[in-house]
Amino acid sequence: MITMTSSLLKPIIETSYLNAQNVGRYRCIMRFFYDQHQRLRYWLKPQDVYDGVTALGLLEEDYTLEQCQKDLNQLVEWDNLVPRHDGGRSATVEEYLRKKFRYQMTPYAVEIERLVAGLEKIRGYGGSLEPTLFENINTYLDRLESASGQFSPGEAISLWEKIYGDFIKLTENASDYIASLQSTKVEELMLTEAFLVYKDSVTRYLQDFIQGLQRHAYKIEAVLATIDPYIVSTFLANMQRDLAARPQLDEPQTPEEQLDRLQQEWQSMVRWFAGGEGEHSDVYFLEQTTKDTIARIVRNALRIQEKHRLGVSRRRELDYLGKWFFSLEELNAAHLLAAHVFALYRCRHFQGLDEKDTDNTEISMWQAGPNIRELRSRSRKRLRDTGTAAIKEQRERQQKARETFLLVRQEEMAMLQKYLFREEIRIAELDPISPRERYYLLYWIGRCLANKSRRILTPEGIGISLEMPAAGERATLRCADGELEMPDYVMKFSTGTEARHGQNG
Repeated sequence: MITMTSSLLKPIIETSYLNAQNVGRYRCIMRFFYDQHQRLRYWLKPQDVYDGVTALGLLEEDYTLEQCQKDLNQLVEWDNLVPRHDGGRSATVEEYLRKKFRYQMTPYAVEIERLVAGLEKIRGYGGSLEPTLFENINTYLDRLESASGQFSPGEAISLWEKIYGDFIKLTENASDYIASLQSTKVEELMLTEAFLVYKDSVTRYLQDFIQGLQRHAYKIEAVLATIDPYIVSTFLANMQRDLAARPQLDEPQTPEEQLDRLQQEWQSMVRWFAGGEGEHSDVYFLEQTTKDTIARIVRNALRIQEKHRLGVSRRRELDYLGKWFFSLEELNAAHLLAAHVFALYRCRHFQGLDEKDTDNTEISMWQAGPNIRELRSRSRKRLRDTGTAAIKEQRERQQKARETFLLVRQEEMAMLQKYLFREEIRIAELDPISPRERYYLLYWIGRCLANKSRRILTPEGIGISLEMPAAGERATLRCADGELEMPDYVMKFSTGTEARHGQNG
């Protein structure tokens, strides 16, 4: 539970310079102090401040050193700066008669200016979806559970900083990215035809995140729900011991406050992954929100495509086509023309398996037998209840679909491991390959081309980067069923930390 103090009722006087009358002068001075603070120059003389502020070229030309001194005094009153007497030698009589000071930013002022500098760089929500963070947290929790409470000095707090750091990064980046997809600007983009260019890459990005979440998040939930409370309490005690070993000279926390803070952080992570009593976890809501976003993207893309098709008049083409059909004398010729023009008819009202009489691809659709489907009345009258119907057993079909999916995943992983061992391949240097291997190569190349960075990261953590041919060279990909002419791409495969750095870059 968060501790409330009386400081919540007090104004923050340190932010007064952001809205004061001479806000331009105060902000220039504080930004100069902050820049020097970043360069490890903490104490500054008024002359140094005046020279630095005027060098920015943002203030009036008649700005004087006396005005700068008054601004420094005002910032001292607002607790943004701390003065210290300068005991150095005076160069003039005026310096001797007037007290000389050096000034340093207060901790509040440093954090405020750091916040303001960060706000100036914000362009939208930003954020990202990184499924590898789930895998990292899962690995760290397995290490925590296997340690059984035995940690060397400094190991517990180091492990917790990795776990909690990845947890904070995951939650903040995911919430920001999902919020960016629901912003007004993106909503307007989804209604335009320009959105069709990004539809496939965004959908694949969200699907990869969903796969990583489903693969690791629920493992984390199981670990947090079943871990021994003794291991957790021992882990927290070791973290408190490691924190106590770090010297804190500026208002150190008591051991009780440190332990309370660590327990709150642990409980917040457990609540996010495992939920509370009778409540869904935040992982569940994140998964549902991501799925809803994918569905919304697909719906908008389909709506744009249908609108584009409806807006084109094809009266002249249809008139010509009708005269062509009318001029044919044989029914078989009309069937062939219809097959070339309309292809297969789109089914809107039926669904289910196509019960073919034969698997021969040479058999025309006109020669195959019909599929019998019972149609229900579309009348608004309530149909008479004809009794209960038996529930169809779908277990066997589901098991076959699951086995087929796992076989495809194993096949793709075997291909990835094969190329990962080689690290780099060039299309022109490949030996003849199978059609299935060609399918995966073209699939990876297509995903890389859809990404601006020409890099992708598979759910298994294997990074694939694509390099375009420097002079547009072409190559022939030899396969068992033919040859394919294509650009002479270079594909590089990597794993682990190297792949994640490449994806972030």
